[in-house]
Formats: sequence, C-alpha cells, structure tokens
Amino acid sequence: MQLGKEILYLSYADVAAVGPNMAETISIVEGAFRDKGQGVTQLPAKTALHPLDEDAFIHAMPAWVPSSRAAGVKWVSGYPLNQPKGLPYITGLLILNDPDTGIPIAVMDCAWITAQRTGAVSGLAARHLAPRGAKTAALLGAGVQGRTQVRALATEVKSLREVQVFDPRPEAAEALIAELGAEFPELSLLAAAGPAEAVRGADIVVSAGPILKHPHPIIEHGWLQPGCLGLPVDFDAMWTGAALHLDHYLVDDMGQYRFYEQQGFFSGAPEPAGDLGDLLAGRCRGRESDSERIISMNLGVAIADMPTARLVYDRALAAGKGRVLPL
Repeated sequence: MQLGKEILYLSYADVAAVGPNMAETISIVEGAFRDKGQGVTQLPAKTALHPLDEDAFIHAMPAWVPSSRAAGVKWVSGYPLNQPKGLPYITGLLILNDPDTGIPIAVMDCAWITAQRTGAVSGLAARHLAPRGAKTAALLGAGVQGRTQVRALATEVKSLREVQVFDPRPEAAEALIAELGAEFPELSLLAAAGPAEAVRGADIVVSAGPILKHPHPIIEHGWLQPGCLGLPVDFDAMWTGAALHLDHYLVDDMGQYRFYEQQGFFSGAPEPAGDLGDLLAGRCRGRESDSERIISMNLGVAIADMPTARLVYDRALAAGKGRVLPL
C-alpha cells in the first residue's frame, strides 16, 4: 500500500478472519489500560447523536494508544429497535490513522471488534477481581455480546464450570447454549427460568442487554451472594441502585463515567473508587477478601478498540485480506 494514496477496506468477514482470539485480545486490552494508568493514552469523551430516540445512539469514539501505535476513531451505532426488524443492534465503521503522518490507512467494519474487545475487558476485570475458584456465572442477555462475555470468562476463569443463561426470548438463550456448548464442552450451560434464578448463587454476574436511558432494572441487591463479581456491560440498565451499592465499585474509565453521569445515567449508583487504569497502576485497590462483592462497570472505551483494530490491520496486510482502495 502507498501511504497517502491508498487505504485498506476490511469487511466484517475480513475482520473476523484475522481477528485475535480472546486470550490475545485480553492481553492487548490489558496493555491499553496499563498505558491509560500511566497517563499516556488519549481518550476524549464520546460524541453522541440520537436521531431516532434517546435509546438509539450513534457514537464517535476516538483514541490514541502509544504501546500499540494505534490511533483512530470508531463511528458506531446501537439501535434497540433494529432487532425486531432482523437487523443487528450494533453496526459501524472504524478508521485507523498512521500516527506519524495522520493519514488514514484503513477503514473496517467495527461490529466484530466491538463485541470482542468488550468481552476482553470483562475478562481483564475477572482476571483481577473475580473470587478465587469461581465456578458459576450468570449471563443476562443472550445476544452477540453475551457470546463474547462467555468466551472471555471461559478463557480467563479456568475454574468456571457452569453458566446460567437468561434472556426474555427463550429461543435466544437456547441458541447461545447450543453454540457455546459445542465450543466449550467443559462448561455446563443451562437456561434459567428467570433472572433471579440465574443470578442467585453465581460467583460472576454479567448483564449484556441494550443500553437504555430509562431502564426497568431487575437485579436486586439480595440476589448477589458474598464474593460475587458483577460485570455490567449495558450501563445500569439491569441493575437497581441498591444492587450497585456493594463493597467495591469500579468503572472502566472515570472520564467516560462522569460524562454519562451528567447525561442522567447511574443516578442510584455509589461513587466509583477508580477505574481499570487506576487498578493496574496500583492507585486503586482490587479484591481484598473472598467475601467482598464487587462491581466493575464496563462502559466501552476506544482505547480497547484501537489496539485490537491495529492488530487486525497488520494481520490483514500480512494475509492479503481486504480490498486496497484509492484514497
């Protein structure tokens, strides 16, 4: 490719063909958060449009991660009403730039990267915050993101043996169980009759539904057993305010959290103790006992997208994937 004259276009299939596996993605994401903890990343707040309603968003998400030499912006949308139409909830494109010249070098579909890196951030949080010997997990939401969450936990939590899956669409839960049961035969994946049945007794609780400005939260404080780790990847959509008031409350990025707090999210939540960058830099404590109940709120940040996209780009070039287009 000729810098400044050509650009690489990668479709969803191209990205998925060369994308890193979950263990590799967790490692990439950890490097990005270590950069963040050292104060060397650049991560402006998301810029949001809501053309249809406040639950349908289109976000611009720029970031610079020095250790991966990854600079760019993700233009991603989430439309909850797409699902009844048979259309994906999350769609978008990601642009990578050459950090030395600023020239765009790639445009790629971002849906695979978004799902993969979100799972990887949960895997990273579980690495540092899950209770020792965690055996059971609850998954609320059996969509695309639910799948990468299970993959991340299966990759990172070697003691995991059972996942209770609940989705208001029973067919979605059954489809996820069939797919991931074949992928992870060592796991017992079971359909839960309801959210309470899934969450009670779980060592790790993941919520992976649509992000809603005015949600109807279902997870109650009393459902969460001592020692559990809560991993919301849908903001506070499924968590009552009381359920967020546990022993330790962390987020993935304080700047993003403050931005969304101003937009009216997390009104019933406690004050975060810090973010994942702080945790990796030693400025924020992690788990201190096996009985401590912890929340790690994953809002989704572009410092996880860009290193993943940079690796996809490098591998696509090496494998001859994608289409070279004139710039």
